[in-house]
Amino acid sequence: MFDALSDRLRRTLATLTGRGRISEADVDTALREIRLSLLEADVNFKVVKEFVARVRERAVGAEILGSLTAGQQVVKIVHDELVALLGVGDRTFHLHGNPAVISLVGLQGSGKTTSAAKLARHIVKGGRRPLLVAADPYRPAAADQLETLGRALDIPVHRAPAGTPVVDIARGGVEAARRLVRDTVILDTAGRLSIDEALMAEIGAVNAAVQPIETLLVVDAMTGQEAVGVAQAFAAAVPVTGLVLTKIDGDARGGAALSIASVSGIPVKFLGTGEKSDALEVFHPDRLAGRILGMGDVMTLVERAQEVVDVDQAAKLEAKLRKAEFTLEDMLEQLQQVQKMGPIGNLVSMIPGLGGMAKEAQAAVDRGEMRRTEAIIRSMTPRERRDPNVLNASRRRRIAAGSGTQLTDVNRLVKQFGEMQRVMKQLSGMRGKGLAGAFPGRR
Repeated sequence: MFDALSDRLRRTLATLTGRGRISEADVDTALREIRLSLLEADVNFKVVKEFVARVRERAVGAEILGSLTAGQQVVKIVHDELVALLGVGDRTFHLHGNPAVISLVGLQGSGKTTSAAKLARHIVKGGRRPLLVAADPYRPAAADQLETLGRALDIPVHRAPAGTPVVDIARGGVEAARRLVRDTVILDTAGRLSIDEALMAEIGAVNAAVQPIETLLVVDAMTGQEAVGVAQAFAAAVPVTGLVLTKIDGDARGGAALSIASVSGIPVKFLGTGEKSDALEVFHPDRLAGRILGMGDVMTLVERAQEVVDVDQAAKLEAKLRKAEFTLEDMLEQLQQVQKMGPIGNLVSMIPGLGGMAKEAQAAVDRGEMRRTEAIIRSMTPRERRDPNVLNASRRRRIAAGSGTQLTDVNRLVKQFGEMQRVMKQLSGMRGKGLAGAFPGRR
């Protein structure tokens, strides 16, 4: 969602960091570009005006402009102000009460039902026992969807008979949680195609009946500035404690996601980053700011890796890397694990310094290059995977035919793997000899 904005901001800030001392005129030129970038990304005009004014006030100082690292300091100021813009309000996710009740509210199509399941999975990882409650009596398909999602996650779903009023469904869900010894209730409430008095009155009645500790507004980040208006309308009707921004992985301009908290005063607590049940991130403004500015997001990358990587398997792989015994079988395993962590472009954007390559990396995946690599390795015999040296011309032709690829694709993969093995052997030798071994001509 932030690709276009991120590319433009990185290019603009690079003009400052690429030189030594900078002038006030240099700062103003960069700020004009930043202002245009944010406006074109559909960020609220008032938010952009205040953001640029704060950055300029901090950046135009004699102690900064006269410094040899002035450009880097201005980049840090932009990063800090972006964090402040995104991090409005108390982002703590509260789980008090027995059971703790969480109500998800929002318009139809915003992603409430899938967000309820994702949130339940997130809570389970924290050691809690949630109960999902289908509190939308107007759309039977919503209750069916929630039951399907609940079964896939092994989380029970409370569903009331047709015609049961919403308030009674909510109360019944809390009672069911106590019977089933569940410590958290997640209400998937009804939505409407647009904001109306009946919807707000119903949400208010549910709030009064079960007094949720968290009332999370689920907002489609792709709806632009309309999302800001929705947030303000819901906040005026019920005590909304936080926002869940869905479809962050979409291709909309993303301005609403940047300005919604600042305009509405409601803190963003979660980001929906995909369709799968694990595609929900706790919102960290400093991490998102880092990704947007190309500074990476190592913490989120590590957390995702911890979720999918088996510790014992990782230890064995490390031992193989140390001994330069990494094989094509190991490469196939790593490809499969990386794919579990999410879209490749998203992962690359989290690596410091590689933000600009994220689009190219994702494009390579979209072209099927990773699938081709996987197909080629799978078409090899166990012996060929362990020892590519046995791959003569006839074997390579057989692998190309079996994987549905070209002989040139097989040759390219074998060559790349050979280069990788050489680098590993060099690193392994350096590790054994120390730095002196890396630079034998220096003493």
